[in-house]
Amino acid sequence: MTESYPPPPPPPAPGLPRPAELLDRFLARLIDGLILAVPFFVISTIGNVLFLHGFRYSTGEWFLYWIFVSAVNVGLTIGYFAYLESSQGATIGKKALKLQVTRADGDGLITAEQSVKRNCFYLIQLAFIVPFVGTFLGGLAQLAAVIMIAVTISNDTVGRRGWHDQLADTRVLKVG
Repeated sequence: MTESYPPPPPPPAPGLPRPAELLDRFLARLIDGLILAVPFFVISTIGNVLFLHGFRYSTGEWFLYWIFVSAVNVGLTIGYFAYLESSQGATIGKKALKLQVTRADGDGLITAEQSVKRNCFYLIQLAFIVPFVGTFLGGLAQLAAVIMIAVTISNDTVGRRGWHDQLADTRVLKVG
């Protein structure tokens, strides 16, 4: 027995906003990730200077280092997305790909609260506080969250909304 899927929706008229495709959204996140890599490197270096001394590190030093680096990186990441998405409708990566985050009804900018909700999966990185084990388990959980986002975007053939968009009542449109 084969399943039949509904045909994809007809393409929108040229020039009108339409739901953003998975590839565009992935590339925008990749650009944003590369931009955030610079302050992440600086934060890791500062953490290294503050907490790790010499060539033999104690468990306490590692723990303090990971608390500092994880908490600051998560705050910076969520802050970056929340500020830019709520004030300008797009991050630098989204602007580069002509994407805009809007309320689910498509009318206007989202709030900072909505942006925090749609980017809450970055909180998983707080698991990195637990040295080594947390990095492994946190990495797997982060990967699972991203895969679920990709799957839910792909499965929504009409609105292209991931679970994080549904949670925050937002959508991402291609505006150019």
